Parts: sequence; C-alpha cells; structure tokens
Amino acid sequence: MRIDLPVGVPTGIGSLPHRDPHRAAAFALGCSSDLPSVPTLPRRSPAESMIAQAVVGIHGITVGQYASLAVDLAQVDPAAGVETPLDHGAFESLRAFLSAAQVVGPTRVKWQIVGPITLGLALMRAGVPVHTAFEVAVRAVRCHVAAIRQRIDEALPGVGHVVFLDEPALTDVRDPGFPVPAEAAIDYLSGALAAIETFGISGVHCCGNGDWSAIVAAGPGILSVPVHHGLVSAGGLLADFLDAGGWVAWGVIATDGPIPLSVAHPWRQLNTLWAELVGAGCDRDRLAAQALVTPACGLTNHAESVAERIMTLVRDVAHRLGHEQRSPVMSQPA
Repeated sequence: MRIDLPVGVPTGIGSLPHRDPHRAAAFALGCSSDLPSVPTLPRRSPAESMIAQAVVGIHGITVGQYASLAVDLAQVDPAAGVETPLDHGAFESLRAFLSAAQVVGPTRVKWQIVGPITLGLALMRAGVPVHTAFEVAVRAVRCHVAAIRQRIDEALPGVGHVVFLDEPALTDVRDPGFPVPAEAAIDYLSGALAAIETFGISGVHCCGNGDWSAIVAAGPGILSVPVHHGLVSAGGLLADFLDAGGWVAWGVIATDGPIPLSVAHPWRQLNTLWAELVGAGCDRDRLAAQALVTPACGLTNHAESVAERIMTLVRDVAHRLGHEQRSPVMSQPA
C-alpha cells in the first residue's frame, strides 16, 4: 500500500457546530479542496453524536431522544448482521455532503466513525456483557464502513477514501482496570482497520495522550494526534512509524481552550515539537513530508464563526508547511 497525499494537506476532524447540513457540507468542502472531511452535526440531532450514529442497525440496541442507549440483551447477538440504513436521520449530514460534493467533484474525501474499542466500552456501560460488547462493536464498525464506502462510491465514482477511526478510549488501554487485555484491544482495532485498507487509507484519531504503542501496533496508515509535548516520549516509536511510511495528522489548533489570534503561535508550537522529536530520533524531512494538518478534535462546542476561524488557522499552517516543501506531492510506502 502507498499513501499518496499532498504534503501538509488540511482537513477536518469529526463534528461541526452547524445545524443546517447543507451549510455544513458547503463549509467542509470549502475548508479543503484536496481532502474535504465529511462532517457530523450533533447539535442538529443527537442521532449524529458519535456513539448514537455507530449503533444504528445493531439488533437489540436503541437510541433514546438524547442519545442514551437502551439494551435488549435477548436480541444482542455478536454473530448477527448489522444493517446500516443510510437514509436514517443519523446520516443526514453524510447525504448532504455527498449531494454537494457531486457538484465540486473532489478526488478524495476523508470520513470518520467511532472505533471498536470506544464503541465496545459504550455498549458495555449500557449493560452488554464485556466480550459480547466488543464483538458486536467490531462487527458494527466493519458493517458501517462497508455501507458508507458503498454510498460514497455511488455518489462519487473513483474517489479516494481516507478513513479515521475515532478512539478516545485508547488513552488507558494498558491500565489494569481496562475491561479487555491490551492485546485483544489491538486485535479488535486491527480488524476494523483491515476492513478500511481493502479500499482506502486508514487512520486512528485519538485527541488525548493515547497509548501510541498500542495504536501503532494495530497498523493504521495515519496517526491523528494533538500537537502536545507528551508525544516526545513516544519519539522513537514515531520515528519507526514514519520510516515505515506512516503519516501523521497534526492537530495544530487545540479545541478546548483559547483560539490563537494568528498562525504564528500554532506554527511555532508545531516546529518546537518537531525539534524535540528530532532529538528523540525522528527525521525532520519525514515529519514535514508525511504530514496532514487538522484541528486537534471536533468543533461541536464552538460557534460557527469560531469553527471558521479555527479552520482558517489550520489552512494557514498547512500553507506554510506546503511552502516549506520542494515537492508538491510525496508518495511513501506504508
């Protein structure tokens, strides 16, 4: 497999604050012509929240008015198929995006769904037994991936896919109290990534201080990480990942605090982190040549105007990074 993407291409992460799916689609397509990101809109409907969207079609699981889960254990079967009705309200933003994208005609799109570890934990908390919860989660993710891929291909024939699995739960996968062994969690995630790699580029998004060794062991092509000093301790691991052809989506704008006034601060932060990573064994040229640029996380909690400002800063960082590179496109084996 080869990862062929423009150097430093900007793209979105997950959710937007919009309530109108057509405005959100136009915004997402306007943020990046090279890699527009399919949005989700939890403010429009709780059905578009990460977990609620992921359980659509699972037998025995229903979603309440405020995205709470109700479980009928007699109906939950890890061997049962998972239907993914993409005409459901949980996927209205996907449909709006595809309608708008048919006019624009992007060559590739990025989309994102919850990963099996985070979904398994949510099912477990709702009352599903541990092993059943994770087996159902893996099947659900794989079925959703297949269905969404088919719908996108029907709307945009020949388009390239970049697919992130959202795994915020992977910050503590090696903790003694984690409900499944780390090796089992890695296998669950690896199986879901394998379903993506049959047709596109796979990535894992973790907006916290993830267990990067576990995430890398699962085999994604792209790591989606926040720009944070804590990554330096994983410098050797990241160096090996880059040397093997992996890419990193750098979350250059934090979404849980003050928004910078200009590109100067996030650009300086990124370069400071990269300098520290070079000291830990990473190659500076690979850090720059195998990079995407994103917000650190989704933008649901911000006003539309603030989301626009954040994405403007993301594009500004991407522009500086692209200007720094001699070659407009890098192709690396993964």
